[in-house]
Amino acid sequence: MTETEISFADKATLVGNLVLLRPVGVADVPGLLELLRDPESARMTGTHMDSEPDARAAEDWYATRAEHDDRLDLAIVERAGGAYVGEVVLNELDPVNRSCGFRICLVGPRAFGRGFGSEATRLALTHAFETVGVNRVELEVYAFNPRARHVYEQAGFVHEGTKRQALRWDGEWVDAHLMALLASDWKTL
Repeated sequence: MTETEISFADKATLVGNLVLLRPVGVADVPGLLELLRDPESARMTGTHMDSEPDARAAEDWYATRAEHDDRLDLAIVERAGGAYVGEVVLNELDPVNRSCGFRICLVGPRAFGRGFGSEATRLALTHAFETVGVNRVELEVYAFNPRARHVYEQAGFVHEGTKRQALRWDGEWVDAHLMALLASDWKTL
């Protein structure tokens, strides 16, 4: 394998103490729809929903995720009961620069504050850095989401800059903070 030949073609299953991360599938669509319908999850991700989520579009989306080698879409499943509690995604893989994006969303209050997001973040980052071999993982987090920013900082992400007034939410402008984690930082955590 040459230095630039990295991909997310291997759709791994990652196991933690609280959660299992597995490739998303059509069976996860009810959980995705719950996530999309939750007002707090939509707010934290800056997702404007003008209408009811389209179940057929969600099925088509989840059915095709395994076909993409530039992203890894994983369902976050609570190990104790097997319930879908969210998704974590490594996306926008740039193999030449060995970088990718990161995003995570939980289904709402039933999943918040239980450690699922923190563990899913650590599992996904371990996979990105130690298995795939990326050098940089980056994300954006909105200023009104300090809970997520805290999780990212605990995982080692560093604030690199602010996109001022990047989101319009309920008539107010909200900044987006760019954060990143490098492989060299990851190794020292």
